[in-house]
Amino acid sequence: MAEPLIELRGVCKSFGRRRILDQVDLTLYRGEALVIIGPSGTGKSTILRVIAGLLPIDGGEVWVKNQPRRGLVEDGQESLRVALVFQQSALFDSLTVGENVGFYLYEHSRLPREKIRELVAEKLALVGLQDISDYYPAQLSGGMRKRVSFARAIMSNPENPEDNPDIILYDEPTAGLDPIASTVIEDLVRRLRSSPQGCDTYVMVSHQESTIRRTAQRVVFLYDGQIQWQGAAAEIDSTDNPLVRQFFEARTEGPIRLLD
Repeated sequence: MAEPLIELRGVCKSFGRRRILDQVDLTLYRGEALVIIGPSGTGKSTILRVIAGLLPIDGGEVWVKNQPRRGLVEDGQESLRVALVFQQSALFDSLTVGENVGFYLYEHSRLPREKIRELVAEKLALVGLQDISDYYPAQLSGGMRKRVSFARAIMSNPENPEDNPDIILYDEPTAGLDPIASTVIEDLVRRLRSSPQGCDTYVMVSHQESTIRRTAQRVVFLYDGQIQWQGAAAEIDSTDNPLVRQFFEARTEGPIRLLD
């Protein structure tokens, strides 16, 4: 049995009087492709922030590489190297594409600028975007901005392999994209997982059915602050779990309460 990369053990998190996560247990192994699904507002993005070490928990424990986590990533003690791909891409509008993709190396390495530009070109080519380093984010389509954010997420320092990401966290990577652009992003997620220049482990939050079915190895259904179902993507159509059935059949009637 492979050792867990990260474990949530009885994790609780509330915002005000509203409990978002209620005794959540979740184990992720290196090499897994996990997609978290469920209705809006049920804590999916909160789990990503907990995994990333960006959000303190109210109860329970987070274990990283078989060691309990102490503090947050900002405390500088985190052994888990996390790359984040945000829903809105989160690019710096005042920087060029090349400066966005190479931002970490420009700020935290001693590599020559020419070497960083070469590495940026390699990552952009990996996501299918050549010769756009001098463009600004405003000059790109939504799908192109998403791919730039992917290139930035997998940027690493060849002189310090310990900085390479252990895991990529995707927050709704295909949200707001047309079906063709979504397929491009889904293909890219799959390709990066198998590429030596990418990362073989990821957790994704998604509502889009094609993305769930094409990128998930394991699916977790979160509702009412708890994991209500989990299984392989191939089991989506055969499960009799009423929450999963209602979600994928897009029915208004069922156990999932509609938001006002």
